[in-house]
Amino acid sequence: MQALPSPLVSTEWLAARLDEPDIRILDCTVYLHPLPGGDMRAESGRADYEKGHIPGAAFADLIADLSDPESRLRFTLPSPERFAAAMGRLGVGDDSRVVLYAAGAPGSSQGWAPRLWWMLRAFGFDRAAVLDGGWRKWLAEGRPVSTEPARHPPARFTARPRPGLFVDKTAVRAAMDAADTRLVNALTPEQHAGSGGPHYGRPGRIPGSANVPARDLFDSATGAYRPLPELESLFRAAGALDRPKVITYCGGGIAASADALVLTMLGAGDVAVYDASLQEWARDPAMPMATGE
Repeated sequence: MQALPSPLVSTEWLAARLDEPDIRILDCTVYLHPLPGGDMRAESGRADYEKGHIPGAAFADLIADLSDPESRLRFTLPSPERFAAAMGRLGVGDDSRVVLYAAGAPGSSQGWAPRLWWMLRAFGFDRAAVLDGGWRKWLAEGRPVSTEPARHPPARFTARPRPGLFVDKTAVRAAMDAADTRLVNALTPEQHAGSGGPHYGRPGRIPGSANVPARDLFDSATGAYRPLPELESLFRAAGALDRPKVITYCGGGIAASADALVLTMLGAGDVAVYDASLQEWARDPAMPMATGE
């Protein structure tokens, strides 16, 4: 079985392999629209997928199929059984190579592909990568586009859960006081300070956390990730490469997954995503929040 070269693959790499039988391409697009009062509305990207997508791509619905339908919170991790069934319906089997992408401007929608990449890892699947630059870069380079739905037969996907890649509120509360753990907020500096932008019940951040905004991971011109030395500088300045464990968070575990992907590429050994993130934490009056610079 051929391996993927890294957690990121280039548009050139994918364009040369569109016809390889074990490649499965998934469009993960979701759009978030700010609402009065600080919350956001989630919109599926399926309609845009139907207007045009990378040839052979299927649409992975992170709102409906790949979230926990029993949770009162959005986008939280589904059960292993639900996740495996959704992957199987998309034609993703244990021997597939999966490439994930999303539409949207860098930083605003680019966390959705890393979110599914992190979920796949959490369920024991390592044969996945994120398309560097996503749909935006693919289009800018004039690469082929299709409106034909994917026609992959159903497959058998085996979920093998790995504990520790997603953590809950209890683990994050304990990490606030742990010298060996760095909490990293992937939201914008304004959201981190509590001075602006959408919030999730109370503005601000988890006390003691550093800020590495997911939007800063990307080249604003191309939508691709910035060079690794620049990414390393961002996380090193935040103290995220100095401690054995890092927990990333954001509003709902999406932007946090982009930070987690980069930390993994940088060789951080113990990285977790706070699944429910501030949509849970900020609405719990027993959990402390900090504001200001």
